[in-house]
Amino acid sequence: MKTYTLPIVVEKDEDGYFVECPSLQGCYTQGATYEQAIENIRDAIRLHILDRVEAGEEIPIPEMVSVTTLEIVA
Repeated sequence: MKTYTLPIVVEKDEDGYFVECPSLQGCYTQGATYEQAIENIRDAIRLHILDRVEAGEEIPIPEMVSVTTLEIVA
């Protein structure tokens, strides 16, 4: 087994929490609580990686991650 360190983005909305792994296109999930969302994305990432490895695809590992916010006036 190999260990991967990947960034995730967690957003709270009216239904709970939405979480995605930007490095793995299409890898996202949600949960009613923060903890549930984190556990769900952990499972989703694990399955995504296993599928990619089985298909002989590379796992993209970002070299740098930056998180910030922007104020937009529209």
